[in-house]
Amino acid sequence: MTLVEARARMRASWMPKFFVLSGIWGASFALIKLAVDAGVASVWVALWRCAFGALVLSVVCAVRREALPRTRSIWGHAAVVALLVNAIPFTLFALAEQHVGSVLAGLINATTPIMTMGFTILLVPGEPLTRRRVEGVLIGFAGVACLLGVWRGMDADTVGGIALCLGATLCYGAGFAYTHRFLAKPGSSPAVLSLTQLLTATLELALIALLAGRVPTVPEWPGAVGLIVLGVFGTGYAFVLNLEVIASAGATVASTITYVVPIWSTVLGAVLLSETVRWNAVIGAIAVVTGIVVTRSRPALK
Repeated sequence: MTLVEARARMRASWMPKFFVLSGIWGASFALIKLAVDAGVASVWVALWRCAFGALVLSVVCAVRREALPRTRSIWGHAAVVALLVNAIPFTLFALAEQHVGSVLAGLINATTPIMTMGFTILLVPGEPLTRRRVEGVLIGFAGVACLLGVWRGMDADTVGGIALCLGATLCYGAGFAYTHRFLAKPGSSPAVLSLTQLLTATLELALIALLAGRVPTVPEWPGAVGLIVLGVFGTGYAFVLNLEVIASAGATVASTITYVVPIWSTVLGAVLLSETVRWNAVIGAIAVVTGIVVTRSRPALK
């Protein structure tokens, strides 16, 4: 087999999974909107999402005969990651979509890599603040300003929804950087770590729901189906699919899925939920992606 044939076979193995995964994650914002509009409290949207995802990963780990970790430090770090990557941002996005559409929420989610880069520089040794990264961050934040249409002025509800979305991506950034430094260790099973994370997130959200006095609600079938699909596919199956893409194509290629997810969220929000897509949202999203590319690119050798 030639090198060209080997590369073609590798692309054939991960590209369909990459495409499906981007669609699943892009659809998550429309599914959240369905559940919220059906009257499901935001904390329960997040809780059911984590619980169904944990159920799927439990089956995966059982089939692979992979046991949960017994080290306290792993559970401790997983609890922090679960709070930052699952419990808080999942709840914030559900709260946000009571005030903004799924299209805008999906586009703001594209700021996650910029947030991640900032926290990585702070938390992970060997990640210096270079001129290229500063330029990328500035471009990215200019894109956010354009995406939000700050010159038009917004009502208090919209501003609040946008702030909640940005709070969620800020948590994602901190959580991913924390994962990089403290949880993702060589030789650890990604499926087991993901299951540990989702189990702790489910427990955290159950405690939050209990303290908040929120009782579970049973929505009509569109909201119920949205919750089940969001948990089983958007959280559980998506984790497994993401691991397979990373194994086949590498983490760098897999991370570029962030560029594709907003396209799906925009199209599905516009088609399925009849949400309006403004020109500045598209231009702003392109600027955000450009900023991400700039932060990750290396200057040419001279």
